[in-house]
Amino acid sequence: MPSPQVSPGSRGFIIPIGGAEDKVNDRRILQRFIDVSGGKDARIVVIPTASQLDSTGPRYKKIFTYLGAAQVDVLDYRERSDTDNEQWLSLLDSATGAFMTGGNQLRLSTILGGTPVARSLRRRNAAGMTVAGTSAGAAFVSEHMIAHGRTGATPRAGAVSVAAGLGLTNRIIVDQHFRQRDRLGRLLTAIAYNPFVIGFGLDEDTAAFVGPDEVTEIVGAGAITVVDVADLDHSGMADAREGAPVDLIGVRLHVLTDGATFHLHTRRATPPPQTRPSDD
Repeated sequence: MPSPQVSPGSRGFIIPIGGAEDKVNDRRILQRFIDVSGGKDARIVVIPTASQLDSTGPRYKKIFTYLGAAQVDVLDYRERSDTDNEQWLSLLDSATGAFMTGGNQLRLSTILGGTPVARSLRRRNAAGMTVAGTSAGAAFVSEHMIAHGRTGATPRAGAVSVAAGLGLTNRIIVDQHFRQRDRLGRLLTAIAYNPFVIGFGLDEDTAAFVGPDEVTEIVGAGAITVVDVADLDHSGMADAREGAPVDLIGVRLHVLTDGATFHLHTRRATPPPQTRPSDD
């Protein structure tokens, strides 16, 4: 279960990003991350654990500094023993925003899971710190995480492996690079295992800004596919043989673009505000 909020509405933003976010031109998603993390007073920690490239952390540090953050530090946890670093824990405990990069989400779960770092991220988010993740970092934010799986549009028994994530929220399960890598089937499969969570399929350069009021706003150039199984009538997962397609009856699906919202409690989707036409 997520850490309890310090007070009602105190939880910080949770921001899964579908990967390949714009880092060169308008950088809208990354700028919005800085804005909700304190703007010019933002103290950001970058966690490049999912990546094995030495350049990943410094690249995001340069971007966030350019976007106006007051302080940016890279916490390069490469082994579980690194998570006891007291100086890095102090920086994490005083940060207003944490950003987990892309790479391999199993590196995040196996290196950070159950450590003081994971506990601090959960506790600090409950108290108001923003936590964002792109690609692998996006998959890791929820309680249940898609570790890997097959491509394709049809749910199939055994087509996806699910592992424990960070647990900032137990309401959603995230899949990233969604349209670009044809991942509808594996998201449906993950949900079919236990039809409690809401599926968020995030296209590249697209983010879900999950606010403390449980309203999610879509930001970016692509779309988010929301798979809602609150009214599911039937799941054939328990009886399907390995690799066989799975019946799912009563699935509700939304495709939401920039400016649209989705309420995690009421499960109501709202389209983007209509742009008023110019008089010219």
